[in-house]
Amino acid sequence: MGSILIVGTGALATFFAARLSASDEQVTMLGSWHDGLEALQKEGARLIGEDGVERSHHVHATNDPVECHNTQFALVLVKSWQTERAAGQLAECLAEDGLALTLQNGLGNRETLMQVLGLQRVAMGVITSGATLIGPGVARAGGEGIISIEDHPRLRPLEEKLRAARFNVEVLTDARSLVWGKLAINAAINPLTALMRIPNGELLNRPEARTLMAYLANETAAVAAVQGIKLPFEDPAVAAEGVAMRTSSNHSSMFQDVSRGAPTEIDAICGAIVRTGEHFDIATPVNRVCWHLIRALTPT
Repeated sequence: MGSILIVGTGALATFFAARLSASDEQVTMLGSWHDGLEALQKEGARLIGEDGVERSHHVHATNDPVECHNTQFALVLVKSWQTERAAGQLAECLAEDGLALTLQNGLGNRETLMQVLGLQRVAMGVITSGATLIGPGVARAGGEGIISIEDHPRLRPLEEKLRAARFNVEVLTDARSLVWGKLAINAAINPLTALMRIPNGELLNRPEARTLMAYLANETAAVAAVQGIKLPFEDPAVAAEGVAMRTSSNHSSMFQDVSRGAPTEIDAICGAIVRTGEHFDIATPVNRVCWHLIRALTPT
């Protein structure tokens, strides 16, 4: 099996697989999407770069955790509603001293993985890079972002592999800061792009959309603050706009899900913000409206 396991076969999973394979890493992708696996097996992980050129990179793709036995490092890049299944698969293939790094959106993924794999075999990270799934096994890069990972001594070899693949990696000491920082950005961008059916950067061209972005990000920051969580940036609205600018051509994962009538991660993003806010008596009205609007658009 490959030296790095990627759990998932969607846009970001394909993006990471292609970049890591291009840096001479052996990559295995574990998934359940038949068309995606078939395309990856036949044609590799194909990535359309910002220059518009499509390049193919060899990966081993499978739906069988047995083929991933004794995995040392795994990147978890499935949707939040698929995390429980991914945890069960990793229980079969992660080495006793292996480590799974979740780079997923939303709240609760780390805890779900830890319940199955144990505290010592799960680490947290967040990403602001974007990728759009063009078809099975094909992704288009949507702007260069940052991978922020928690300070974890067993992550250093994987950190080096990510840097070798030309990812921008930063290490932060507070995992909760990572999660809530990404949550503020996801809440500000994803539901609006999905509801308006526009790429990330178009939000910045519409004054009303920018106002809504600020409300969504600031509500999230208020819920974080009442828990004593310091976000990794001073102004959440400015941070969200910066990500939208850097990933201007990208279609957010929620936009992609809504477009194909698939379940979204809205419950783990705006829904989680609303529920946590209620617990601490913090009002989050704009997140609440976006939560219900996206749920009204998509299957439950």
